[in-house]
Amino acid sequence: MAAHRPLSRFWEWGKNIVCVGRNYADHAREMRSEVQAEPVLFLKPSTAYAPEGSAILMPAYTRNLHHELELGVVMGRCGRAVPEVAAMDYVAGYALCLDMTARDVQDECKKKGLPWTLAKSFTTSCPVSAFVPKEKVPDPHNLKLWLKVNGELRQEGDTSSMIFSIPYIISYVSKIMTLEEGDIILTGTPKGVGPVKENDEIQAGIHGVVSMRFQVQGPRC
Repeated sequence: MAAHRPLSRFWEWGKNIVCVGRNYADHAREMRSEVQAEPVLFLKPSTAYAPEGSAILMPAYTRNLHHELELGVVMGRCGRAVPEVAAMDYVAGYALCLDMTARDVQDECKKKGLPWTLAKSFTTSCPVSAFVPKEKVPDPHNLKLWLKVNGELRQEGDTSSMIFSIPYIISYVSKIMTLEEGDIILTGTPKGVGPVKENDEIQAGIHGVVSMRFQVQGPRC
């Protein structure tokens, strides 16, 4: 790994943000969606990153911006068609992430059979916590996630409830696209997603591991 590309600042140089949808059955139910036999994938651009200390910018074209709390898996090396049994060898660490979603826009896209890009891929749609090295997370499938808006608890979930495991997801994604060092995979959100508005404060964490705080700002030109 080059000295000028520390994984502790993966959001500055990592290329790909790969997101997994409907990976918690309780979230699929709250969205009135079916649980799929294979992961639902979509992408965000690297400009979606918002490290802690920056703001979440609400797009001007939405009136219903939602938070979705997710565990992110940061890749430590390049991998293509990675076997599931070897997948964790490619993991460098983790980050807590938000998949900010323009829900009204997404609903319209779904009705028309269109991609979710407008709803999911806007600037600052992927707030991220500090990088957590792999060694500090003995079992990523036994983590408790939480999120509060203005001090009110909105989301709680256990990564043990994920439908598709992290090794399965890495293997599945890497058979479609080559994963590179610094890429991140968002592994889906538990139930409790909901709206935020201008000046709201979002706090979120992985119990005993990491926490983060963001403010929502209104539309900018």
